[in-house]
Amino acid sequence: MQTFTTARLTLRPWRTEDADAALDIYSRWDVMRFVGVTPRVLEHRDEAAQRVERWNAVDDGTHGVWAVVPRTDAAEGAHLGEGVPVGSILLKPIPASGTGEPPQPSGDTEIGWHFHPEVWGRGYATEAAAAVLAHAFERGLERVVAVTHADNAASQAVCRRIGMTYRGTTQAYYDTTCELFEVTAPTP
Repeated sequence: MQTFTTARLTLRPWRTEDADAALDIYSRWDVMRFVGVTPRVLEHRDEAAQRVERWNAVDDGTHGVWAVVPRTDAAEGAHLGEGVPVGSILLKPIPASGTGEPPQPSGDTEIGWHFHPEVWGRGYATEAAAAVLAHAFERGLERVVAVTHADNAASQAVCRRIGMTYRGTTQAYYDTTCELFEVTAPTP
């Protein structure tokens, strides 16, 4: 999986040794309350380790789930420890509603993010998402979507900051009702 560097962040593959950081992020209700049809927090390190394994299986050269790590040379430095991921940025096929188990791809690609509450409000989601969107379009994707819970105003604001357009409410993904945002590749 490709590693990206922005002004303040390194986006790199999650590593097995990052399971504690994943557990710290995904064991928090503030992070998980809008994730999934039936949100639930991680409770054990082995759940986090399994999640890291699944994330790494998403990598196909275009899609992936990256650990977001503040650069130690950036002015803000690391917040939770040097080299420790403070969040995730994902670019993955989004499953279609009504396709059963396991859910089948819709043909669309989703961008999303989850961050530790200690770094909320610092612009990390916007910075990381912009880098991954640029990667998506460089790799030939023509359209990327984001879906949010109706009450997730913070993620909706990130969608708008990275140039996504609100398209209304949809039930096309995840067998639930979501707010849909999309962005298309810039024309040459």
